[in-house]
Amino acid sequence: MSAIKLDGELLAAEIREALKQRISKLERHGIKSGLGTILVGNDGPSENYVAMKHRDCKELGMHSNEIKLPETATQEDILSAVDSMNNDSEIHAFIIQYPFPDGLDYESALMQVLPHKDADGLHPVNLGRLVQGVEAPLACTPAGIQLLLERFEVPITGQHIVIIGRGLTIGRPLANLLSLKRPNANAAVTVVHTGVKNLADYTRQADIIIAAAGSPGMVTAEMVKPGAAVIAAGVSFDGKKLLSDVSDEVEMIAGWLSPRIGGVGPMTRALLMQNTVTAAELSAL
Repeated sequence: MSAIKLDGELLAAEIREALKQRISKLERHGIKSGLGTILVGNDGPSENYVAMKHRDCKELGMHSNEIKLPETATQEDILSAVDSMNNDSEIHAFIIQYPFPDGLDYESALMQVLPHKDADGLHPVNLGRLVQGVEAPLACTPAGIQLLLERFEVPITGQHIVIIGRGLTIGRPLANLLSLKRPNANAAVTVVHTGVKNLADYTRQADIIIAAAGSPGMVTAEMVKPGAAVIAAGVSFDGKKLLSDVSDEVEMIAGWLSPRIGGVGPMTRALLMQNTVTAAELSAL
């Protein structure tokens, strides 16, 4: 029996439809929600991802602005771009696309972002608020994963969740988010990584596995407890082909499974739009 598909495209469409009403309400008060992006260099996947974000803005009727810097950009050029976004009253939230070309410091650029304009939810102030359980912009992929599990009625509260990967964008914030004493959270969360021996000893105990290591096919059917939910959050590329952390064979073992395409990715983009609209709403208070 095949796993239930955790359809990120479907849920992202529902989120965008709800956002349209909020965007229209803001416009009636003279506010046009605005998202900014800063892209440095010529990384193909990053360029495609940023382009999709601007298409999303256009489809929703939002304002967007892109600053694209060349491979030869200096750290001062990047910090100047961040200041420009911080000071742009038409931009309510913005992102600095990662990765950077070698020799440039992403962390110092992120530190210069005004926390209330942090569309990605990755500024240390906002991550600290997450740890405290205080409202703040949430990291988009973790928030999207939580909503995906909730929408398709995957039990979270009291369940054992194993997250493979401890990165800043998914693993660390997601572990905090799902362990908070809140509805659709309050889980027992174990964080492991590719340096841990016998990963299967951990994953076979999990009610939910979230693979976020960027290691193609690392989660195999033998590593999954029958009926468990499996989220393929980590991706890598072979040329232009998108590769998943989860092997295709898992579909016949898992109870729920996010697809390689149309799973977590659309949710990340939808939550980025949601963070931006929320920032626009807060600017009106």
